[in-house]
Amino acid sequence: MASADSDDGTRTSIPTAVKILIAGGFGAGKTTMVGSVSEITPLSTEEVMTEASMGVDDLGGVEGKTTTTVALDFGRITVNEQVVLYLFGTPGQGRFWFMWDQLADGALGAVVLADTRRLDTCFPSVDFFENRDVPFVVAVNRFDGAYPHTLEAIRGAIDVGEEVPVMMTDARDRDSSKRVLLALVDHVMRRRSPALSG
Repeated sequence: MASADSDDGTRTSIPTAVKILIAGGFGAGKTTMVGSVSEITPLSTEEVMTEASMGVDDLGGVEGKTTTTVALDFGRITVNEQVVLYLFGTPGQGRFWFMWDQLADGALGAVVLADTRRLDTCFPSVDFFENRDVPFVVAVNRFDGAYPHTLEAIRGAIDVGEEVPVMMTDARDRDSSKRVLLALVDHVMRRRSPALSG
């Protein structure tokens, strides 16, 4: 644990910074999750969608969406005096995926938000993290009017192993979003220390 001397001679610890990605398809709720859980006003690169995106961005199932993340969302949550999570929301459209490698650099793990109205939009995120061996959890964002599915049915449709946590969430709710982040941290710790899973 890093520490520093203050002016009064006492030593203060510097919290460990942990980078977490919030990924998923276009309109899955990434910006909403970062905003609901961040203890600071989140940095957002949301822009109003223009006619230039017509025919490029698939709005099927999210026809009412009027803004989109063009670079990243950024937020922070302090777990305790030793750990601070820095949240980076990725852009969802394929035309911005070139940024994912830079955003993923140094990430401890990721949350993949899944929207059951458009489940296929989370497949690229799952593939990205599996191919780079980045630990992730799948959080099924419960949208109003979304079709109900069991977690096991969703796990099978996404084709992730039993070792990957799959859970329901409401990205608008701070406590629900915090539970997802804690599940991710627990998953990362268990992967790094298999003895914890026994």
